[in-house]
Amino acid sequence: MPDSLRDQLQTLASHVRDPRRHAPPPGIEARRLAVYRQLFLGNIASLLEGAFPVLSASLGAQRWQALVEAFYAEHRCQTPLFTEVAGEFVGYLEQTSVDLPEWAAELAHYEWVETALLLGEDREADHDGQGDLLDGVPVLSAGAWPLAYAWPVADIGPDHLPDAAPTAPTLLLARRGADQQVHFSRLAPLAHALLLSLQQWQLTGREHLQALAEISGVALEIIHPQGLALLQALREQGVVLGTRPNCANLRRLPPAIRPTH
Repeated sequence: MPDSLRDQLQTLASHVRDPRRHAPPPGIEARRLAVYRQLFLGNIASLLEGAFPVLSASLGAQRWQALVEAFYAEHRCQTPLFTEVAGEFVGYLEQTSVDLPEWAAELAHYEWVETALLLGEDREADHDGQGDLLDGVPVLSAGAWPLAYAWPVADIGPDHLPDAAPTAPTLLLARRGADQQVHFSRLAPLAHALLLSLQQWQLTGREHLQALAEISGVALEIIHPQGLALLQALREQGVVLGTRPNCANLRRLPPAIRPTH
């Protein structure tokens, strides 16, 4: 591509992204440029509003529009797929200098999780559905994500905008069910800690419970019956698929979800 044409296209793209900072290319009517911007920005705005309805309503129309325009002007997406733009938006909110409520990035992540799980891979790891949950390595479903947020993201909305984060984090399980819908449920601290351990480490069920006992400072004989009952309940719910043989204690990389606060 000749340098002159490349420069012309770059000038056009920069102006369409942010007309206040970048001059228009010569020889094109302002009306035509406005149409280009309206089309491109409108597509992104529509896509993001559909992906983040609670966040957009909670911020209000003016603040939401300003945020979308800032994202469009400043962020360079690393994917050509429209289905992944919401994830790019979440990443942008986590590092942007735009003045937003402290809960905005977490609320966006919470809303994005549903899309991410719905569009995630259906392939599950090999497992024995009837395996021993203590001596085998419990296998967490790829469609089950333990989540932790500093803000009460499940309760935030236009009529409930908290000023301060509560003392206790919001612990949730997001799970894609057999009905191909994403369901959210609240978790007790023990359940969240166990699910996070299952997600991050290939250990036997017994080793998971031992580690939780050591971390929490609770005797193993106290945590063991509760932990085993929880593992059994998770398998009945399809959150834990079963077990695999205890071949090696290797770290397993979790999906891109929020860490525990």
